[in-house]
Amino acid sequence: MDLPRNAFKAALIEGRQQLGLWCTLSSAYATEVVAGAGYDWLLLDTEHSPAELTTVLAQLQAVSAYPVSPVVRPAANDTVLIKRLLDIGAQSLLIPYVQNAEEARAAVAATRYPPDGIRGVSALTRATRFGRVKNYPHAAARELCLLVQVETQEALDQIDAIAAVEGVDGIFIGPGDLAASLGHVGDLKHARVVDAVENAIIRIHAAGKPAGILTGDPAFAKRCIDLGTTFTAIGVDAGILARQSEQALAAFR
Repeated sequence: MDLPRNAFKAALIEGRQQLGLWCTLSSAYATEVVAGAGYDWLLLDTEHSPAELTTVLAQLQAVSAYPVSPVVRPAANDTVLIKRLLDIGAQSLLIPYVQNAEEARAAVAATRYPPDGIRGVSALTRATRFGRVKNYPHAAARELCLLVQVETQEALDQIDAIAAVEGVDGIFIGPGDLAASLGHVGDLKHARVVDAVENAIIRIHAAGKPAGILTGDPAFAKRCIDLGTTFTAIGVDAGILARQSEQALAAFR
């Protein structure tokens, strides 16, 4: 049995725009609902949601029949969390709160087997198709996509160094925490925040790495794409449910 191809990673390498949706409802059923909507990728979030390992496993199984790429965000840049997500079959990870090149290298090491890293070895995981993918330990890294998230002023200052780390496949800008770091918590439209995001996209693109963002503002999403983002999340499932349910009721009141 062959190692599954990572279509998301291939698209980033080719520079093809990938439109995504954030999934925070932490339900395989809800994730399957949006899996057929036509997005290129779905972010399965465990940092700001009640999702756990078994939740993500069910979500990965639910979307496997659809032409969409799952990307999983662990709760932290933690070797054990990363190892467990990889073992259940996650091939693309978004690592939150990476501040510098050292932390980026630690994230890479967590995804690689020795001698290139420190990932623990198990031959009978879902990632190996329970031992059916031949030569998995030597081939796994080829189809793994590691994205790191910069979301503070300190991290922005280190973008060039982070981008230079071998094994980092893309850099994502976290606008919410970045706004807080800049002293404008909750105000993503503040001029200083917008300027920081836009400059970060330009610098990431100039460094030769794919840049990513999450924004529910269609105009700003298009602006980010014009500046160079190639993996662009344009909504959150919980937000869509909340706002659309309110709008449906408002039509009758």
